[in-house]
Amino acid sequence: MDNRPIGVFDSGVGGLTVIKEIIRQLPQENVVYFGDTAHLPYGPKSSQTIKRLVRDNIRFLLKKKIKAVILACHTASAFTLEEIRASSFPIPIIGVIRPGAGETLRVTKNKRIGVIGTYGTIKSRAYAKELKRLEPEAFVIEKPCPLFVPLVEEGWIAKEATRLIVREYLEPLKEEGIDTLILGCTHYPLLKEEIARVMGEVYLIDSARATVAQMKKILEGKDLLAREGVSHPRQSFFVSDAPERFAELGKIFLGKEIEKVEKVNAD
Repeated sequence: MDNRPIGVFDSGVGGLTVIKEIIRQLPQENVVYFGDTAHLPYGPKSSQTIKRLVRDNIRFLLKKKIKAVILACHTASAFTLEEIRASSFPIPIIGVIRPGAGETLRVTKNKRIGVIGTYGTIKSRAYAKELKRLEPEAFVIEKPCPLFVPLVEEGWIAKEATRLIVREYLEPLKEEGIDTLILGCTHYPLLKEEIARVMGEVYLIDSARATVAQMKKILEGKDLLAREGVSHPRQSFFVSDAPERFAELGKIFLGKEIEKVEKVNAD
């Protein structure tokens, strides 16, 4: 048994959906979260800059004596994961793309798959590449939905305007006959109810849920799970800028107050 925390990082608050899944799937685990809010968004940055930021973020988390890392940022997962894994970091490191793609191929019946995400994630074609690598016959349709993130961060989860925007983005995807849709941004699970309303019987892939399920398997395989019966596992939150705003948004993502968010040096 290993009571060291799991490290999670994102460029902002979206990775808190991963924290929520850890609380649900691995309730005994301690967690350290780092939001690199001083440098968001990662999407427009060069791959070289993203790789540098990711390495710096992992080094920060390692100082917190973590036992594993989840890259809860789709852009970071797309551009840096393989290189980071090839580095000398001494702990398991996973991203959000491969777990989501794997679950998608387990559930799809007709291999017609939709992917929605930010412009950066869709431009990277990371999901399409991974899906085609695993299943060359997969037919993948990708669509950026850039307004979803600000809608979530405004707390407009059930507004009529949100319903109209979801429908505008997604009805063309539904008409393509997809049977599975990957929510390729950690903000998007908060809109799952509205997305399901438009997509009907289409199976929705929550990358946060799939990622934590994979991390659970890794920790089990390496005998790194925390001791069961821990009554009060700790969740620690750090950001590189704007801790008050992070705490405000965190309530939307976690459904509860974040008592303490500590600002650390972004450099």
